Amino acid sequence: MTSKISILAIDLAKGSFQVCAVGQDGMVVFNRAMSRTRLATLLADHPACIVAMEACATSHHWGRLAQSNGHEVRLVPAAYVKPFVKRQ
Repeated sequence: MTSKISILAIDLAKGSFQVCAVGQDGMVVFNRAMSRTRLATLLADHPACIVAMEACATSHHWGRLAQSNGHEVRLVPAAYVKPFVKRQ
């Protein structure tokens, strides 16, 4: 992965996760679905950055994994995430 990524925004789910990487200039570098193993590999291989995700039961597990790899984790309350959800 490139080191120009400053924020990894992760939408947690059961089997696959949506990961959006944002560069230092605020532009989206990539936005793709990843499996559990690919997400763990991404967090291990990527240089330290901010990892943002919605606060839920599994976010603490992934947050600890990200912190152990040197990332700064930010858990966002669900009430603040809701306005960003786009449906229909």
